[in-house]
Amino acid sequence: MNKRVAVPGAGGHTGTFVQAELRSRGLTPIPCDRNTDLDQAFRQADAVINCAGPFAATARPTIEAAIRAGVPYLDVTAEVEVIGETLTDFADAPIPIVPAVAFYGGLGDLLATALLGDGSGAERLLIAYTLSDWHPTRGTRATGLVSAQRRGGRRIVWAGGRWVFRDGDAPVTTWAFPDTERTVVGEFTMADSVTVPAHLTIPDISTFMTMNAVADLRDPDTGAPVAADESGRSAQTFLVDVIAETGGTRRRMIASGRDIYAITAPLVVEAATRILDGTGAAPGAIPAGARFDAEDFLISIGPQRLVLDRQ
Repeated sequence: MNKRVAVPGAGGHTGTFVQAELRSRGLTPIPCDRNTDLDQAFRQADAVINCAGPFAATARPTIEAAIRAGVPYLDVTAEVEVIGETLTDFADAPIPIVPAVAFYGGLGDLLATALLGDGSGAERLLIAYTLSDWHPTRGTRATGLVSAQRRGGRRIVWAGGRWVFRDGDAPVTTWAFPDTERTVVGEFTMADSVTVPAHLTIPDISTFMTMNAVADLRDPDTGAPVAADESGRSAQTFLVDVIAETGGTRRRMIASGRDIYAITAPLVVEAATRILDGTGAAPGAIPAGARFDAEDFLISIGPQRLVLDRQ
């Protein structure tokens, strides 16, 4: 496939992984920075993958430029407000638009969709994340700050079929992951709370993050990720545990791997590749879980990068 993909934010941590992934698949990245004329760059591109945060500032103008160029737009944002605005404001756009095709927002959505493959929905969905550690990038810190400021520091959860803002201390509990029980922070604001209910019938979504990862994120002295191999991946490991509850029955699907930033690259590039091939290429803003065969998509990432376990 001799295609060209424009990558705003190409010089950032995630953007670097995305460029490498594109090249590994025979695609040519067009690196874009904040001084790039998007209209000119996008006219040379077959698709756009936006890695430039904070997305509150970049998503809308980049989407509008992609529409003018008539090329698909994807991004890796985890900013809940931006995802919601994109899905609403660009629902009828003339190009395919896929926000949050990343570790946060995309992976949880794909897992939930694969788990509920019969389209029956669930009464409650629980998504728990465990990270060995979390060394946030500069971009993560910047986008997290902007997102928190936009919602006044409140948490956002999907409850009773709508988004609810919560104040005060987040609940703390324990979660029995496959290997061990760990302390987790509940109502942890996650992009999954926007992408999943955009197309799945689930009244309540509960999200959890392990306490150690939350502590790392909140500590201003926690350093950026450090490469542990020649690919640039860190030694960080992750596991995402998704449980669907309906009428006393529970279904469970787990995904595990290494480096939350590195895994974003195959997710978003796989989505772009499928759209360029004509799969899931419907116009309008639609999450990844609603565009693709979710289980096939996840399997295609490969067990060397994403280990799946359905229980």
